[in-house]
Amino acid sequence: MICPICKKSVDENQAGVKGSYFPFCGERCKLIDLGRWLGGRYQVPVVEKDESDGIGPPFDPEDRESDRKSR
Repeated sequence: MICPICKKSVDENQAGVKGSYFPFCGERCKLIDLGRWLGGRYQVPVVEKDESDGIGPPFDPEDRESDRKSR
């Protein structure tokens, strides 16, 4: 396997070994990856749902209460 940061070879036998940096080659690459996550460089794509599907907003019981009180 290769390190996702620096592309050096990583021993797959280190997976699950306490104190290993797997899947990274070492502490430096592990910290670089952490910094990228914390800095927002990695993002999970989100697909916005199209609201024109004919389904209304979710039911909110409080909306119903406020309708009764305003009548």
